[in-house]
Amino acid sequence: MSIENTTVSAPVSLTQGAVQELKKLIDQQEIGPDFGLRIGVEGGGCSGMSYILGFDQKKDGDNEYEIEGIRVFMNKAHGLYLAGMEIDFKSGLEARGFTFNNPNATSTCGCGSSFSA
Repeated sequence: MSIENTTVSAPVSLTQGAVQELKKLIDQQEIGPDFGLRIGVEGGGCSGMSYILGFDQKKDGDNEYEIEGIRVFMNKAHGLYLAGMEIDFKSGLEARGFTFNNPNATSTCGCGSSFSA
């Protein structure tokens, strides 16, 4: 019998604003229990790497975490780029959407959705 440990603390954090918006999206889009929030990176973007944020099923090579009742999936290899990152949600007049505060980024683009490390 395999026991999976999901009590390890996540390498990323979500602000209360992000948690509220994500829970609202989960309810509105009727995200099923087999899905979780995928946080990751991919090549591309104006600064070299782009963030991945969306609902997905768990894949081979993923670590699973729970943050404020939200299942989070992250490819093990992405932890190097995302450790210590905070995800927030802004809903002001100047900006609306998820923002990424990544201490590993050596530079970011103007839109904040891509970075280099």
